[in-house]
Amino acid sequence: MNFSRPGAIDLSALKQPPARPAQPSSAAGSYVVDITEQNFQTDALEASMQYVIVLNLWSPRSAESQTFNALLGSIVAGYDGLIVLAQVDVDANPAIGQALQAQAVPLTVGLVKGQPVPLFQGTIDEVEVRRYFDELVNVAAQNGLTGRAQPVGGAAQVDEPEEVDDPRFAAADDAFARSDFDAAVAEYEKILAQYPADSEVGERLAGVKLLARTQGADLQAARKAAADAPDDLEAQMLVADLDVSGGHVDDAFDRLIGLVRRTAGDEREGVRERLIELFTVVGTGDPRVAAARRALASALF
Repeated sequence: MNFSRPGAIDLSALKQPPARPAQPSSAAGSYVVDITEQNFQTDALEASMQYVIVLNLWSPRSAESQTFNALLGSIVAGYDGLIVLAQVDVDANPAIGQALQAQAVPLTVGLVKGQPVPLFQGTIDEVEVRRYFDELVNVAAQNGLTGRAQPVGGAAQVDEPEEVDDPRFAAADDAFARSDFDAAVAEYEKILAQYPADSEVGERLAGVKLLARTQGADLQAARKAAADAPDDLEAQMLVADLDVSGGHVDDAFDRLIGLVRRTAGDEREGVRERLIELFTVVGTGDPRVAAARRALASALF
């Protein structure tokens, strides 16, 4: 599972004013809502700041998708509000599928504090679904998300006070919503200079810097450039950035640790700093980060 904050998949394009609130799904019960491009911001992203959201991307053209919808809905009901299932018809809402890089449906992705957590693609059996969902709830709890939704009026409502936005982040958040990542980086750097020990600021800054570096990058072209020039540090680090963005965390870490082993001086330090930054993006509690830290220490000493 890949928890990252403020996220490896860019969902900022879907941040727009809602046209209508999410509606309870008629198919699966009170902890299931239908999500569209218009209400994605408020009823998926913002709701995931209060409790766990599971996005289920499906298509009405797929009988397999519809059957799996019912299974997921029945499983979610057993979590008694710890998870809300947000169903997305990708035929009617293609931008959501594009933002989540969906290659096929059904596709199931968690949202924890507004950040995507890749779960699984295709259909799996009930035991496996519950295993994934249990782990998602655990990951959320480790990151301070323990809210529980209530099926009030058929729609999911949180039973805890709404978290107040930190005013320090207003300018950076505005820049992020405009996809002006360079401006967001500058704003977060100002805040970090004032609050150097604030881990949340560091996490936000690392994530936005990743988005700034990868904005508009073509993965295949980047991979070819890196393969053609194995000693080009910028080319290698861009592929590592893109791998983290795409959820290929181990590949990214292995690439950069390999660079650390064969570089020295300022070049080695630059690669090490990029790797530490990606550790922050992925999450310091992630077991892949712990393993990579050990490998980095071995490479350095």
